[in-house]
Amino acid sequence: MPRKAAGIEPVTVRKLAPGRYGDGGGLFLLVRPPSAKQAAAGEKDGGRFWLFRYRVAGKMREMGLGAADGRGAVTLKQARDKAAELYRQVRDGTDPLAQRAVEAAAAKAAAVEAVARGKTFREVAELYIAAHEAGWRNPKHRQQWRNTIAIDAYPHMGDLAVADVDTAHVMAALEPIWRTKPETASRLRGRIEAVLDYAKARGWRIGENPARWRGHVANMLPKRSKVAAVKHHAALPWPAVSAFVADLRAEGGLAARALELTILTVARSGEVLNARWSEFDLDEAIWTVPAGRMKAGKEHRVPLAPAAVALVKALLPLRDADQGDWVFPGGRTGRPLSNMAMEMVLRRMKWSDLTVHGFRSTFRDWCAESTRYQREVAEAALAHTLGDKVEAAYRRGDLFAKRRRLMEDWVTFCARPVATGKAFALHGAPLAAR
Repeated sequence: MPRKAAGIEPVTVRKLAPGRYGDGGGLFLLVRPPSAKQAAAGEKDGGRFWLFRYRVAGKMREMGLGAADGRGAVTLKQARDKAAELYRQVRDGTDPLAQRAVEAAAAKAAAVEAVARGKTFREVAELYIAAHEAGWRNPKHRQQWRNTIAIDAYPHMGDLAVADVDTAHVMAALEPIWRTKPETASRLRGRIEAVLDYAKARGWRIGENPARWRGHVANMLPKRSKVAAVKHHAALPWPAVSAFVADLRAEGGLAARALELTILTVARSGEVLNARWSEFDLDEAIWTVPAGRMKAGKEHRVPLAPAAVALVKALLPLRDADQGDWVFPGGRTGRPLSNMAMEMVLRRMKWSDLTVHGFRSTFRDWCAESTRYQREVAEAALAHTLGDKVEAAYRRGDLFAKRRRLMEDWVTFCARPVATGKAFALHGAPLAAR
């Protein structure tokens, strides 16, 4: 496809009317017709451009060589030189458009690498946390995120360019703790993966994520279930709860009352400790926990049994404007009780082997083994999210009336009389002896 002797004359490049003009050797001048706006402005064309047309694998292709007029225009001679070079490539079996794509990809990768060299994993992790922590409702979760990355990831990749983090670095962080702290290691892996995905989305690294689990890290580490058994929160057996509540009511202090309300409402400890007076309607016996404090991110109405209402009313005289709206104000002005307050009550009662969260399990066992309430009602009382998405889509209500009856029965059970001298042999020692 050599260029023919006759072709476009240099003086006609800027004079030809709209159309397509061949110069030979696959080189064409495309003169576009003016748009309506250009025509209204008196312009005679919509621009002039050089094209190289060639055939590869039986298909005709077109490649732009630049503008033929305006600033930085490609001259006729330059266009002919480019076309001649491209023709040689076609003759040698190279597709110029494919070659251009390869070169563009290489240039982009080089640019990404150049930018990424200035971003360490530590810097990107901090940027990721700053971008996402507003959506993390639990301050403890935010702190755990920072601590896990800082303690277990930064020593291995913190000062490394984020583009250079590979499987060896990820495994160096995971392997030392996978068998001894599988839960922490699993969270660490997910957090490293999130940071690297963030870096890729921002154009600071390319390629597969070396921290991805399926088909990659999963092939190099044993399953968590094979490393260590899942440890559940230590819970009190349900037949002993009334004796425990009787002992708890003999305990003084605001933290003891917080623990008692936690048991009577089967709420999570954070929901109780951060409770505000404005959330309680004691006339209607309802406590409405806002969505921002719920694990599922959905507002939750808690029906209050008479004993729970009486407990909250008994705290009204302690309400202090200087302490804000907290039902359970802490030692620091404007702050609620600390997360350890209720755990300390358990320790004083010689029940340090129990957890506050475990009382939710006690309630659930009581529902299953001692009542005829439907599973859905018990799960709704615990504010658990339905695992079945179809069932969740069809259930619009919160089973409030049924939950009220359930909670009244639970509180009645918690307050049932304990026979004199009756001991519950738990954890190797009678309750009365603790």
